[in-house]
Order: sequence, then C-alpha cells, then structure tokens
Amino acid sequence: MTDDRLTQLEETVSHLTRQVEELNDVVARQDTELSTMAHRVKMLMEREAQRENAGTGGVILGDERPPHY
Repeated sequence: MTDDRLTQLEETVSHLTRQVEELNDVVARQDTELSTMAHRVKMLMEREAQRENAGTGGVILGDERPPHY
C-alpha cells in the first residue's frame, strides 16, 4: 500500500469517526427531547382524564348549544 493511499484511508476514517460522533450527539439530544415530550403527553393525558372524570371541559360540537344557554 502506498503512503498516499494510506493517508487517504486515514483521512476517510477520521472523517467518518467525526460524523459518527456528531450523529451520536444528535441522537442523544433527540432521545432526551422525546423522553421529555412523552412525559408531557402523559401528564396531559392524565390531566384530561381527570377533567373528564370531574365532568368539566366538554367539547362543543357544530350546532350544539353551549351549556350556559
């Protein structure tokens, strides 16, 4: 193997290593964000379930009259 070819392979490996590290950082950040969002969705679902059980917060559909009429 020539020195030029070896140098080219080392540069390629270095470049790929940097890309893998950057992608790993992105995936780790996205995992944290997804965990946070999943927790928030769970909290909202629980809050909505409590609201439904309490009988408040109904949705008014189309031509349905609001409850204060």
